[in-house]
Amino acid sequence: MNQRTNLEIIRSTYEGPSSENAQRLLEALAKDVEWTEAAGFPYGGTYIGAEAIMENVFGRLASEWNDYKASVHTYHEVKGKDVIIAEGIYSGTYKETGKAFQADFVHVWELQGGKIVKFKQYVDSHVVQNAMIL
Repeated sequence: MNQRTNLEIIRSTYEGPSSENAQRLLEALAKDVEWTEAAGFPYGGTYIGAEAIMENVFGRLASEWNDYKASVHTYHEVKGKDVIIAEGIYSGTYKETGKAFQADFVHVWELQGGKIVKFKQYVDSHVVQNAMIL
């Protein structure tokens, strides 16, 4: 069986049904993965390990937003490094306010041995925060 490339691993976490993407992400995370959500983003901070990421980021996204999506339009492979950069647009509607938003994002993924060891998010947090204000 051939090992998947870093790009294939990362693409599989965005492209497909949300439940499958989440499962593929969990399978690809290193045990001590470092996950950083941007300062100013509603879930900003650094989380270590899959459990902390699921509780503090994905669990909240699922419970606080309708149709929250991260749609990638461009992937970049960093030559000579195990790094993938994804550019895209977040969208969704905040349940409490009913306000929708769209915000550009960049995700930087670092992998080792086919596992994600580090994730860093860059996003216009102001646009997201505005959707959350009544």
